[in-house]
Amino acid sequence: MNARAASSRKISAGILLFRRKGKRIEVLLGHPGGPFWKKKDHGAWTIPKGLVASGEDLLDAARREFEEETGHRGGDDHIPLGKAKQPGGKTVHVWAAEGKWNPDKLKSNLFEMEWPPRSGKHQSFPELDRAAWFSIDEAFLRILKGQGVFLDRLKDAVSFD
Repeated sequence: MNARAASSRKISAGILLFRRKGKRIEVLLGHPGGPFWKKKDHGAWTIPKGLVASGEDLLDAARREFEEETGHRGGDDHIPLGKAKQPGGKTVHVWAAEGKWNPDKLKSNLFEMEWPPRSGKHQSFPELDRAAWFSIDEAFLRILKGQGVFLDRLKDAVSFD
């Protein structure tokens, strides 16, 4: 998949990092930062991803976003997992990459928002406030609605032998 994004407003790209543990695989998910997500857990975790610039190669954007959100490069051999339209209307393109990484080394970029609402004060928050490895079964419980399809596609794409 060497497509370029026509418009960045509704297109994101990301990397689903995975590792093998015996005959099973684990995936790396990130927990969104900021006050809205602070106390949410199940159904709140995400594949590290972000907006694609207009005309940007989708895989290049996925690599860039993964590194910006985690501080880690994210593997070399990428397995296309396709795209999926999310409940909010955004289309997400995801690639899987096998790799090892310690989530304790998370170094996410920051975003700024008015907080508390209507206070006139702005605060910075990390895009991801933590990351963790999950078994596929646990990942299905943690991941945002709409992204579970990529876990299914990873299971179909990766050999467990």
